[in-house]
Formats: sequence, structure tokens, C-alpha cells
Amino acid sequence: MDALFNPYYVDIVVFLIIYILLGLGLNLITGYAGQVSLGHGAFFGIGAYASGILSVKAGLNPWLAIALAIVITFVISAVLGLPSLRVREDFLAITTLGLGLIIQSYFKNSELTGGAYGLDSIPGLSFFGIEMKNVGYLLFVLIMLLVGIYALRKMTRSRIGRAWMVIREDETVAASMGINTTYYKVLVFAIGGAYAGAAGALFAHKVSFLSADSFGFTVSATVLSMVVIGGLGSIRGTLFGVSLLYLLPELFRLFDLQMFDMKYLDMYKMMFYGLLMVLVMRYRPKGIFGQTGIKMKPRGKGGGGRA
Repeated sequence: MDALFNPYYVDIVVFLIIYILLGLGLNLITGYAGQVSLGHGAFFGIGAYASGILSVKAGLNPWLAIALAIVITFVISAVLGLPSLRVREDFLAITTLGLGLIIQSYFKNSELTGGAYGLDSIPGLSFFGIEMKNVGYLLFVLIMLLVGIYALRKMTRSRIGRAWMVIREDETVAASMGINTTYYKVLVFAIGGAYAGAAGALFAHKVSFLSADSFGFTVSATVLSMVVIGGLGSIRGTLFGVSLLYLLPELFRLFDLQMFDMKYLDMYKMMFYGLLMVLVMRYRPKGIFGQTGIKMKPRGKGGGGRA
């Protein structure tokens, strides 16, 4: 049991769950609503810094700081989602990339975030005076993940989710059907950002130190790779994609494979991600567990139906 709950292994699982939450938010934006985002790492950073600043500089209870950080990220993500109303596809991807770089630059230069020195001394969580470490924190993030998956399933199977999927398939058709595309596109950015904000807040109270370098384009590109490989518009696809690509480098460290030089692990990782992306895009364009579109239910013997 001691080996099973080794702090190193527990931390790996904790950060894996945090990245799954981050991936679920991006899959909601890109997979279900079809809005390509290359700045999701910025939402991750907003949640982390919001919770860290509220607990360190404002002196709020960490639990309250996490809740407020999710709300703050929800609101800011809705505002940052406004460009999606004017641009689409490749132009939207470039726009979100630019927004992500602007926000990271703010993290690096603002006194509020600690600038280049970062933000440290972020308090951990405690429950009835007992500090949540190791397994305790693991259980908490696991509960957060289960709640996040449950909420995502409910949303995507509701009228809101169906509206998102119609917008993904053809925004013009969605508008002609009376769907308020403006409302639903801003809403999906807000909710997807809230998921990233929750992941960021959990990350902040786990590591206790934040640096702007932790929320750059590399994070956004990595999470997008995870989501695309696992499957767009699929919760199990996100679980699979994030787990596969996050745990693979850890396996290299765990087994200390002699054929690989560990100091070049990041380079090997990105090479593998790129190769896997090419293969998946060639043979499974929607990802391993991706949804190919809106399913049609037949009506009577003659078939037909509607979304």
C-alpha cells in the first residue's frame, strides 16, 4: 500500500486529472461547438492566477478563492469569446492564439501576478483543519472531475448541446433554424473556460508557485493534440487522449529506457505527438473516439428523420 500511495505516483495522477479537466473544457469548445481555440492555456492561467492572487494577496480562504476563480474565468472567457462572433475556422484559431499570447505577456509583466518572479506561497487546501495532501488532494480532484464529467454529459445531451452540434456542422443552417448562434458561441467559450479555470485553480493550490511559462502556447497546443487524438466531441476520447499523451513521458522516466536520453524527453514527446497527430488525421480525422456528426433517427419504414 505504501508503494501504491507513493507521493510521486499520486502527484502524477493528480496532474493527469487536472489536464483531463482542461481537456474537457477544450473539447466542449472545439469538439462539440466547432470553435477552434489555440489559446486555451490562457484560460488555464487565468484560473490559476485568480485563485492564487485571491488567496495570497486578498487573504481569502482557498476554497472560496477556487470558487471565485471559476466564476472569474467564466466571465473573462465569455468576453474573450466575442471574437468568435466575427471570425471562423482558421481566422478564429489565429485570433485565439493572439489572445493567449497577450494574456501570457500580461502574466509575465504585471505586478499583480508577480511578473517574471511569479507568484509563490499559495496555500494548500485543508478540510476541518486537516491539510489535504497526497491522497486527500487526489480524492478532491477526482470528485471535481466526476462532477465535471456529469455536468458535461448533461449539457451535451440537452437542448444546449444539440444547438452547439448544429452550429458545429453548419452555422448558417443553425441560424436559419432559429438558433441564437451569438448566445451559444459565447456560452460555450464561457463554460469551456470555466473548466480550464477550475483546472488552473486546482493546479495553483497543488504546486503553490505560479510562473507565466506554465500557461503558454505549448500548453494550448499539447491539450489540443490530446483532444484531437482522443476524439472530438467525445468525453471518453478526451479521457483516452489526455491519459495516453500525459502518461507516456512518465513511462519513459519510470522505466529509464537506455535508448532515450532523458534530457531530450520534451523533444521526444513533441516528435511523438506530431507523428501521432499525422497518423490520426490520416486514418481517423475525428480522432480515435470522435463523433462524425449528428446522428439521424429513422421515422417509420421510410427512414428519414431530423437532428
